[in-house]
Amino acid sequence: MTTKAPQQFASDNYAGICPAALDAMLAANAGSAVAYGRDDWTQAASDAMRAAFEADAEIFFVFNGTAANSLALASLCRSYQSIIAADLAHIETDECGAPEFFSNGAKLLTVPTQGGKLTPDAITAIATSRDDIHFPKPAVVTITQPTETGLLYTLEEIREIAATCRRLSLRLHMDGARFAQAVAALGCTPADMTWRAGVDVLCCGGTKGGMAIGEAVVFFDRALADGFDYRCKQAGQLASKMRFLSAPWVGVLTEGRWIGYARHANAAARRLGARIEAIDGVSLLFPVQANAVFVVMPPAVASALRDRGWVFYEFIGGAARFMFAWDADLARVDQLADDLASCAGASGRNA
Repeated sequence: MTTKAPQQFASDNYAGICPAALDAMLAANAGSAVAYGRDDWTQAASDAMRAAFEADAEIFFVFNGTAANSLALASLCRSYQSIIAADLAHIETDECGAPEFFSNGAKLLTVPTQGGKLTPDAITAIATSRDDIHFPKPAVVTITQPTETGLLYTLEEIREIAATCRRLSLRLHMDGARFAQAVAALGCTPADMTWRAGVDVLCCGGTKGGMAIGEAVVFFDRALADGFDYRCKQAGQLASKMRFLSAPWVGVLTEGRWIGYARHANAAARRLGARIEAIDGVSLLFPVQANAVFVVMPPAVASALRDRGWVFYEFIGGAARFMFAWDADLARVDQLADDLASCAGASGRNA
């Protein structure tokens, strides 16, 4: 196909491969390499991750976020235990029961939240609600950073949740599908937002950060990674040509490129968010804190926007979601804002 379609912002999964990742993949393709992760690229990627996180962590590379989250959570609990999550968490709403499946039945205990953010009080309430043998014993808390609504946990909020977990003898897992965007938005280091704040295991997103495929599972406590390599193999997540999963990490981590890409994505979201605040008849459902924008608009405006060729999803309160990636064209962002303003204006005149 030679025709290039106009850029859409329905999902950051729509984006192509960022230059840093593609160049690294092409370099890894020059000749043969040892299989199953015993190659130099996988070692280099693991070392680059440890350097980025300033930690002697155990690193694993898998194909996608569902596998990363599900296998990581399964390693932190037993089948008779439970995982405490926000009601809007991706593992609850969009992973087809995979965490329960790979943990052989561990139960998800979901908590009603504001914008998908757990609180220490909510965690304590559900973790201490029962202690009898008929109830699945809580073992893990999982937080999503940023949340499914694009909101961020502050470093202090993460530290408070981690302290709650320690008090209750729970492990803390972070779903970081858009981890780089959170780091860029908060202006902190990867270490500050993870192990220094009390996170035990991170699932770090590569796909939404500009790679073709692949996520990293980072165990800050190496003891927790015992047997995880076997879990990956059993679940079909051990890539024979592992260098093509790991090499892109070398590319994006070099000179902090992954954070630079994330800053651009976040800036595009803020650009649209600022324009929307000035448009009558539409509003933001959540504050724009990372690379997501949720827009509340009348059905007629949404229909008119689609008629102009725009693609977007409607969920979480019925809002239209727009996601921005490393390659967001700011002129195209402005065009979206112009079309939204025009559609809203026409709707207002016809009301």
